[in-house]
Amino acid sequence: MDPTDPLVLRHQNGPVLTLALNRPHALNSFTGAMHEALLHELTAAARDATVRCVVLTGSGRGFCAGQDLSDPEIAPDMAPGATQKNIGELIERRYKPLAMLLADFPVPVLASVNGVAAGAGANVALSCDIVIAARSASFIQAFSKIGLIPDVGGTWLLPRLVGRANAMALAMLGDKLPAEQAERIGLIWRCVDDATLAAETKALAERLAAMPLRALAETRRAMARSDRMSFADALSMEAEVQGRLGMSADYIEGVSAFFAKRAPTFSDR
Repeated sequence: MDPTDPLVLRHQNGPVLTLALNRPHALNSFTGAMHEALLHELTAAARDATVRCVVLTGSGRGFCAGQDLSDPEIAPDMAPGATQKNIGELIERRYKPLAMLLADFPVPVLASVNGVAAGAGANVALSCDIVIAARSASFIQAFSKIGLIPDVGGTWLLPRLVGRANAMALAMLGDKLPAEQAERIGLIWRCVDDATLAAETKALAERLAAMPLRALAETRRAMARSDRMSFADALSMEAEVQGRLGMSADYIEGVSAFFAKRAPTFSDR
């Protein structure tokens, strides 16, 4: 790989922005520099009114193999008695801002998993709104094999996606989970043939980009908030959000299109 190549490839096709992690020689594992590049691109996309859906994928044969353990920010000092780096500081400085940005993104974020998604890479993918994966792809919670716990929200995401029993087995055993099985247990939305991943990703992203984006973003927030609410509180939260969305131009457009039996054209973001 040419050292001048961008660490995140950016391609926009109409309202759909595709960001591809670009360290294919290292299965797109994270370094500090790649973190900064991805956060920069996502922050710019969040402010860009022309972007209505973001696709996150990987270059080459992998999605993201997680943290590059040889990166100076995290590489352990093998000398006897050496003081080790505080990995928690790396989480707070790098991964938490990335995870929080994805959690409150103004437009849908679609993970198109084209190969292995391991460790932090797996949990970045699972932080996206919808995950579609190639049949050859796999998901690995590799943390226990190096004496760590799932991070990048893994301890929060896994039990909510697949239940405690599956979450504990995935986290403790660290076994490779093929995409087909990941779909079967509800870890991801869909597994597709490798040859059709690009086309299905494109169709899904374009479909999301044409939808009322405020409603989609509010749906994500409401789902996250409901985990901490009683049923009655969730009903009240829904009423409050619907009250705001009901004032939007997209609601008026959606109802108008329904009665006119035509396709709606949503514009809010």
